[in-house]
Amino acid sequence: MSKPKSFRLSELASITGSKLVGNDDLVDNIATIQCANKTSITFVANKKYNHLLSKTSANAVIVEKNAEISNGKNFLISENPYLAFAKLTKVFKTSRTKKLPFIHETAIIDKSSVIDKNVYIGPNIFIGPNCNIGSGVVINANVSIVENVSIGSNAYIDCGSVLGSDGFGFASSKNGYEKIEQLGGLKIGNNVHIGSNCTIDRGTIDNTEIHDGVILDNQVHIAHNVVIQKNSAIAACCAIAGSSVIGENFQMGGLSGVLGHLEICNDVKVGAHTLITKKY
Repeated sequence: MSKPKSFRLSELASITGSKLVGNDDLVDNIATIQCANKTSITFVANKKYNHLLSKTSANAVIVEKNAEISNGKNFLISENPYLAFAKLTKVFKTSRTKKLPFIHETAIIDKSSVIDKNVYIGPNIFIGPNCNIGSGVVINANVSIVENVSIGSNAYIDCGSVLGSDGFGFASSKNGYEKIEQLGGLKIGNNVHIGSNCTIDRGTIDNTEIHDGVILDNQVHIAHNVVIQKNSAIAACCAIAGSSVIGENFQMGGLSGVLGHLEICNDVKVGAHTLITKKY
């Protein structure tokens, strides 16, 4: 096993935009406050963990600017400790990163689709007709991009997701149901994160739209002709029914849903296990 790489606390302060209080020691791992050791850096982003500050074995702790700090330990004072932690996870990541460009030999790509040269396309990927994949996109194993899908730059799509599938469109009759062909597309913006096993349907006539900066957890279903505006975040096992328009900065907790043909304004936060039945 290779020796972990060490970093000066001053380096980590610079990376995170924090102020170092204490010694400029070396640390070689990031850990939870409970499990940290003498070469760890840890963080406190929730006040309920403040009581562990005096007990942790960590060499350094990232804290907010108004936190009480004590002598004998090193601190990185941050405007946003959780954001600082997020940045440090990239510094300490040791697993093999996705190297662009790369297209796995098992990938199937329709000749009518346009793929930027600077992409990562993993094993068993299917990309159907009339798709456009932008620069810096990472598509992990077993993803299906069915048809008429446009993906902007630097999107991340995790394993097993299905994008551009048929929406659930049927017209009823006395003889049963007549399928409505889905003639629209799916437009995904820049810097979008789509978790594992998500399903996003293409539109019936107009497009389904996922705007810039949207993040979806695992097992999220977005139905046909939904519009999700920028910087929205949706947790696991949520569903949004067809033709609803979701405003910017929308946040929805797990196992929640939105009924169809609704309009949700900007900056709405929805708790877990909630069903939205009216426009907001």
